[in-house]
Amino acid sequence: MKVGLFFGSFNPIHIGHMAIAQYMLEHTDLVKIWFVVSPQNPFKTKETLLDQQHRLTIVRIAVENDPRMQASNIEFNLPIPSYTVETLTYLREAHPNEEFSLIMGQDNLVHFHRWKNHESILENHNIYVYPRPRCKPCDMEKHEKVQLTKAPLMDISAEFIRKSIREKKEVSYFLPQKINDYIDEMNFYKK
Repeated sequence: MKVGLFFGSFNPIHIGHMAIAQYMLEHTDLVKIWFVVSPQNPFKTKETLLDQQHRLTIVRIAVENDPRMQASNIEFNLPIPSYTVETLTYLREAHPNEEFSLIMGQDNLVHFHRWKNHESILENHNIYVYPRPRCKPCDMEKHEKVQLTKAPLMDISAEFIRKSIREKKEVSYFLPQKINDYIDEMNFYKK
């Protein structure tokens, strides 16, 4: 089975993430999407992250009505910071019947050459790339394992949502309703 791995901090998950996942399920050969919640992205500082269990709960709420999507805490038990190549090795061993591919934004592809053992990732996995605002094409887009998609351009960021919540601005149209309610109930991102 072809599984797309959508890695991220999901701090919080928002309608942009959900729209991209749905696009990948409907317009590519991927049949499942796993949202892999990263406890610590090597390129981000931990101070800005909501606790990993809370972020996982938020993702679980977001995907609960679509059996093709699931939240994954696979990286919670792996060394921190999380490196994609190590997670992929672990997943291949734990799920030998799954064919894993990466889902990433064009902005991440531009810096993919900086990822730990990126050549190994390309040898063993396909990468489905969705467009990002203000991204220029890069040489990596020509790689045979990279598939550019025509997913809708989503210019929404979790950082924008967190900042808006801190400033007491309404964000209900940027988040699935249950996520908005949960974040409000738990008082997340208000300080």
